This record gives sequence, structure tokens and C-alpha cells, in this order.
Amino acid sequence: MPDIRALELLLSVARHGSLGRAARRHGITQPAAGSRIRNLERLLGLALIERSASGSRLTPEGAMVADWAREVVHAAGRLEAGVAALRAQHEDRLRVAASMTIAEYLMPGWLVELRGRLARMSVALRVANSGDVVRFVVADGADIGFVEGPGHPEGLQSKVVARDRLRLVVAPGHPWARRRRPVRAAELAAAPLVTRERGSGTRETLEAVLAPYGPLAVPLAELSSTTAIKSSVEAGVGPAVVSSLAVAHEVADGRLVAVEVADVELGRLLRAVWPAGRRLNGVLRDVVAVACRPNRPQNPALGVQNR
Repeated sequence: MPDIRALELLLSVARHGSLGRAARRHGITQPAAGSRIRNLERLLGLALIERSASGSRLTPEGAMVADWAREVVHAAGRLEAGVAALRAQHEDRLRVAASMTIAEYLMPGWLVELRGRLARMSVALRVANSGDVVRFVVADGADIGFVEGPGHPEGLQSKVVARDRLRLVVAPGHPWARRRRPVRAAELAAAPLVTRERGSGTRETLEAVLAPYGPLAVPLAELSSTTAIKSSVEAGVGPAVVSSLAVAHEVADGRLVAVEVADVELGRLLRAVWPAGRRLNGVLRDVVAVACRPNRPQNPALGVQNR
């Protein structure tokens, strides 16, 4: 099939009676226009233009091709306009799914930075654990997702947007709060903890890190809310390992005590995820760019670093 741009150029030559004027109309040089027409002639096996000192005109075959080309160019224009309208309609609503830590502590700042880009767009934010976020994105229930966890989600493209650090926290009255030495990884694995539910990126990260140190103890409680976990730890139910983002204020004002852990690195990656084979365009590209921005001011107490 002929290139649409070549057909448009042929129509312009017919309209203006000059290859040079047609070239200027399309913002290209006359040699480039001539080359485009010659390629079209070779493709079709027909002479389309007669050139003379007074200008250019279509051959009889060229005139017939031009008549057919008008329909093709018009149809291509309708296609382009329709796709643009669909894209605009789709971008009127941004569907985001995010893990609880990212949704509570990072997403609000990202949306503030994007407020100009999102001025005419509604944002639907779905908050869930990382496993559910992946399922939402796979099922087209979200345009983009943000997850925590140790692995690359299967069936999705992903990009690391930041790095987080987990913290072991206890109530001020807990014996570990007075320790001078870090808690050993094996000791932490054997200790019953207040944890997030299965599917949580925080829990998956902790289980993966502690797996070499023996079977993990049965949790004291499994809670789907980070706020509930913090309240339980503060009330003395037991220790917990949560994102440093979530406990920065409680540790700073003494309601919780952060305890160092030896033998293991409790860092983790935060990722943006989207369907495989789909390119990030428009506002989705902007969201990921803001999440990855390296120059955003940081609070060292949070332990979060951008790439």
C-alpha cells in the first residue's frame, strides 16, 4: 500500500500545479518531495507527474490515482481523529491502583506535582495490597499500578521508581526497645509478629529476606491496615516490621522504638507496573516520571530513595 504522506503530497501537486509549492505546503524540501513522488511511482509502476518549466501536472494515470487517493486520505484523517478522540476520552479518567504504603505516603505528593497535568482529569485511586494491585492491572481494572515486593510481577512490564527500607518497631516497654545490640535475623524469624495479610508486598519482602533463617513463627495477628498494625504495636501486642515511611512520625515522637536488625538488608524496591506490550503515553508517562524524579526533597528519617 502507498504511504499516506506520499498520497497527500500527490494531491497537493494536483491542487497547486507545482511540486515546489506542494513541498512547501508539507514542510519538506523540493528534492525530498521529488524523491517521495518517485518512490510512489516505483511502487505503483506508473508515471504520475509530468514535469515542465511551467510547473508539474498529473498524468492521466496520476489523475485517476489521485481520485482514489482522496478517499484513502480522507479515511485516514477520520481514523486519526477518531483515535485522538478515544485517547482524550480515555485520559479524562486516570485509574491508579497502589499498594497501601505507596498510596498513603507517596501518591499524594506525586499527584500534587502533577496537579497542572491533571487539572481536567479525574483520578480514581484504588488502594489494595500489592498482589491485588497486580490483578487489577492484569484485568484492566487500572491503567497503572504501584507495588512493593521482592519480585517482578509476571505478565506485566515494570519500572523501579524508588527504594524503601523496612523497619522493625516495638512499643517502648518491649524488651527489644532496651537492647544495645541489633536483633539477629534468626531471632526475628522465630519471633511472632504483627504482620500484614498475605499478598502484601511488605510481608512478601520480609518472608523472602528471612527465609534462609528457618521457618517463620506463626504471626500474632494478620492485619490489612498499616495503621492498625502501628496501633497494635504501640498497645504492646508485639513487634512488627513495616515501611519506614509509615512509622517515621511515631518513631520521632517516641511512641514506637525502631530496632536495628543484623545479618539482613531490609531494603526493597517500589515499582510501577502496567500491561505487557503497552506503551506508557500521555499522563501515564508523566506519573511514572514524577515517581522516578531523583531530585525530589527527601526526609532522611523515611529511608526512601529515588533511583
